Amino acid sequence: MPTRSPLTPQEALVFAMVLVSAADRNMTDNELKAMGRIVTQAPAFDGFEPARLPKVTDRCIAVLDQEEGLERAFDLMRAALPHALRETAYAFAVEIAAADAAATQEELRVLELIRHRLDVDRLAAAAIERGARARHARVR
Repeated sequence: MPTRSPLTPQEALVFAMVLVSAADRNMTDNELKAMGRIVTQAPAFDGFEPARLPKVTDRCIAVLDQEEGLERAFDLMRAALPHALRETAYAFAVEIAAADAAATQEELRVLELIRHRLDVDRLAAAAIERGARARHARVR
């Protein structure tokens, strides 16, 4: 599995989601379903074959398994994402963190790292996070 070749922008978006899901070493069914929904419904994935999702996920995991893997994943993402898609990557990552109703500390830390490494403005990030909380709210 190539771990050094460049990513496409869509693969970089998948990497953002996988990084958050794998942060606590437990990729849950809810997180995987959310990734599938995003890949099949979000306009950013137009032209991306959903059947590629497992392969791209495996590639991300392979990168993470390398020495300095998290940094390498961030470098690959940053190089692949045009500035206009960096907030999108952050938004998709937040959706994955919200998929289980409560984000773990590890997931929150990875979100913070993604925000910093992709230069997502703090106010934009707060708005994205608030929107995700509203979308995932449940009646009790």
